[in-house]
Parts: sequence; structure tokens; C-alpha cells
Amino acid sequence: MIKKNIKLLIVTSIVILLPIIAGIILWDKLPAEIPNHWNFEGEVDGWSSKPFAVIVMPLILLAIHLVSSFAMLSDPKNQEHTSKILQLGFWITPTLSILLSAVVYSTAMGGNIRVSIIIPVFLGIVFVVIGNYMPKCRQSYTIGIKLPWTLNSEENWNKTHRMASWIWVIGGLVTVIFGFLDIVWIVIPTLAVLALVPIVYSYVLYRKGI
Repeated sequence: MIKKNIKLLIVTSIVILLPIIAGIILWDKLPAEIPNHWNFEGEVDGWSSKPFAVIVMPLILLAIHLVSSFAMLSDPKNQEHTSKILQLGFWITPTLSILLSAVVYSTAMGGNIRVSIIIPVFLGIVFVVIGNYMPKCRQSYTIGIKLPWTLNSEENWNKTHRMASWIWVIGGLVTVIFGFLDIVWIVIPTLAVLALVPIVYSYVLYRKGI
């Protein structure tokens, strides 16, 4: 699996590091301290040094990407997944890297970036995309809703992911709508629902012997 996807791994890793090149090009225009955290009102409440924001942050994302990718590709059960599902897993971190760097650099240079809108809308889109692919997920130790009873029962796994698909798509659309309305607090309760409802549903199936 690793040899088969090595080109994709290299390409996605390069994309994650592109913000370093952009940061070096913009180096003289960037302030000494770069915003790296926002509160629920979209106001900056945390800063980092320019070298950390430009160089270290993309490297941290690259490390996360490599660890998660190798774990995903080393999973023997992932042989059953379609290439589209694996590609989805590969491209989440690169997309996040480009988005975050664009927001951070633009804000640092004085741009009026509405983080309280951008982040919920982005997350909502991610929820919808993941939800759309959930019914296609096969049993795996790295992709999907990994619980003792879903891993032990293919029927439980399939029913849980079909139900979770609807929850994630609906939750994603709600998050996008609330994001455009600049109501950022919706992210936390939505995440709680997306995480807990499938777990409870799966456990109920397990108690029924499924």
C-alpha cells in the first residue's frame, strides 16, 4: 500500500510545505509576531514568532500528515477501501495547511479576514464530504468509526456508518449555514452530536446483538 501511494504522499507533503515558500516570499511584509489563535468572536487572542508561524507550523502539520498517512497505509484492512476514500484522507491536512496559512498571513498583513465565518464554513464542508463517503467505508483500524463492536461486526459497522452519514451531512450543512451567519459557537455542539450520536447508535445495535 505504501509503495502504491508514494507519489500521492510526496505530492500532498509538498503542498503542506508550500506555505513556507509563501512565507519566505512575504517575509519582509510580515510583522515580527504573527496571529495564530482566534476567539469565538473572530478576534486574535494568540500570537507566535514569525519563524514559528512560517516554518515550524507547516512542519508540524507535515509530521501529523506523515504519521497519519503511514498508519492508514499500514492498516491491512485498508486494502478494502476505494482509492477515493484514501485520497480523501491524504488531502485533508494539505487543504488545512493552505487555508490556515492564507488566513494567518492575510491577518498578519492587516487584511480583514472573517475567521469566525471561514473556519465554520470550512469545517461544515469537511463534515459534508466525509459524511458522503461514510457509507463506502469498509471495516478499518484507521478510517471510520472505530469501536470494539463496529470492528467485531460488519453489520454493526455498515449500519453505523450509514446512519452517521446522514448525521454528518446534515450537521455539515447546518454548520455552513450558521458559519455564513457568523454564529461560530455552533461548531462545538455540532462536533459533540457528530461524535456521540453514532457511538450511542452503534452501542444500541451491539446491545441488540448486531
